[in-house]
Amino acid sequence: MIELIPIVIILAFLFETMDSCAGMGFGTGLTPLLFVIGYEPLQVVPILLISEAITGFTSGFFHQEFGNAKFKIKKPINRETKVTLNIAILGCFAIILSVFLTYYAIQVEKVVIKTYVAILVIIMGIIAMIKIKAKSNTYKPKLLTFFSALAGFNKGIGAGGYGPVVMLGQIFSGIYEKTATAITSVSEGIVSIVGVGAFVIIPVIQHSSILIDFVLLPSVFTGGFIAALVSPYMVRIFPNKIWKIVIPVYALSIGIYVLLTLYII
Repeated sequence: MIELIPIVIILAFLFETMDSCAGMGFGTGLTPLLFVIGYEPLQVVPILLISEAITGFTSGFFHQEFGNAKFKIKKPINRETKVTLNIAILGCFAIILSVFLTYYAIQVEKVVIKTYVAILVIIMGIIAMIKIKAKSNTYKPKLLTFFSALAGFNKGIGAGGYGPVVMLGQIFSGIYEKTATAITSVSEGIVSIVGVGAFVIIPVIQHSSILIDFVLLPSVFTGGFIAALVSPYMVRIFPNKIWKIVIPVYALSIGIYVLLTLYII
């Protein structure tokens, strides 16, 4: 019998709304909250990856429909598509590596990883706020490559830390804010699919067993899917200058919030 948990549905809706609007926050914000409520990593991380695999593509589709980005599969593919593929491919390799290292090889303590991600996001948020007044928007693909790999690695560790890094990385690399939000949604969907596959395939290769609990999936998916439908329209109707402020401020808030949940709350 499918069990829906109201508080989880509400939280998933709120964090996915911000994720689809600002390109960050679903995994980074929801993961520590679910830990605080009492859920374990294997009840949270694979489930959030499954949900984000679906909501990422859903949000990306509506971003396309509302003109926030134009993805073109047929040749010649445009820059949005190239950037999305580059980010996704690097992220896929990184997420496989991080799932293997975190859950099978080194087994890193989650408090260490969450602290690292929170501090990284705070630093990037501060830099992004400083960059608001910068006039240069020159496209820097090499810089984007670094952030894409880093984001994918974060994603496999705790289902969070992908959006803030890849979103702000795109802004630093000269990508238009609304377009960056759409690219983040689609690339996150691709990377999340590979992350789910890593949780399924790596235990088989390692001849080990890993028990994934699906109790949260119906609730997380319900809240996240509804948010993915409405958020791209919000990006479309609000002017870009608002997102230039909202994105870095939100990144700072997410980073501070994660630190508070780890050490104070």
